[in-house]
Amino acid sequence: MRPCPHTHMHILNVHEFSKTFTIHAINREVPAFTNVSFHLQPGELLVARGANGVGKSSLLRCLYRTYLPSAGHAIYQAQQGTVDLARAAEVDIALLRRNEIGYVSQFLRPRPRVSAIELVMEPLLLAGVPADDARMRAGDWLSRLGLKAAIWPAYPSTFSGGEQQKINLARALIAPRRLLLLDEPNAALDPGARAALRERLSVLKSEGVAMIGVFHHIEDVRDLVDSEVKIANSQ
Repeated sequence: MRPCPHTHMHILNVHEFSKTFTIHAINREVPAFTNVSFHLQPGELLVARGANGVGKSSLLRCLYRTYLPSAGHAIYQAQQGTVDLARAAEVDIALLRRNEIGYVSQFLRPRPRVSAIELVMEPLLLAGVPADDARMRAGDWLSRLGLKAAIWPAYPSTFSGGEQQKINLARALIAPRRLLLLDEPNAALDPGARAALRERLSVLKSEGVAMIGVFHHIEDVRDLVDSEVKIANSQ
């Protein structure tokens, strides 16, 4: 692992973070991960490692608050002050998602009757970027990831899994973020798109963006990784 160049502060401190799911059909509690602790600095890429099914993706979803963690703390140094992502109000989480924290899922859940380019433009429009500029920048990102202009006006629900993942990436990477959560971002990508992703992550690191990732093709980013957290089976 290499030392991170942005070492003046921790942007995220995770302490004894845990998530347990309740399976009501069998009246049983099933732990996803237990007592995970780590810290993250600006410009650092941390990789979550472990066997399939140990809760790596669940960890990212708890940090993004798609899931509510069961225990522990995730202290995030937001621009407006310190926030515990495990306990923050939904309105504060929504604001952080809009302005500071990005998330790339393995799967796109497109809204009906919203085109691919409109989905990618949306974060820029929310940030106040003029529509023409947002459209141009969205098109540039879609081109870099290998999506032809002819399908930009189409609905992503008609796209293949790999094409949908490219929409996810473009949407997550197009707007500035301070913390980026990457859940298998390269799993369904072709080699050209994987190379474009690696190049973009390298630029983001140099700009001080903190990142936590779960990677299917870890070889794509191995030289960018600064640290890792190992998650063992909790059952």
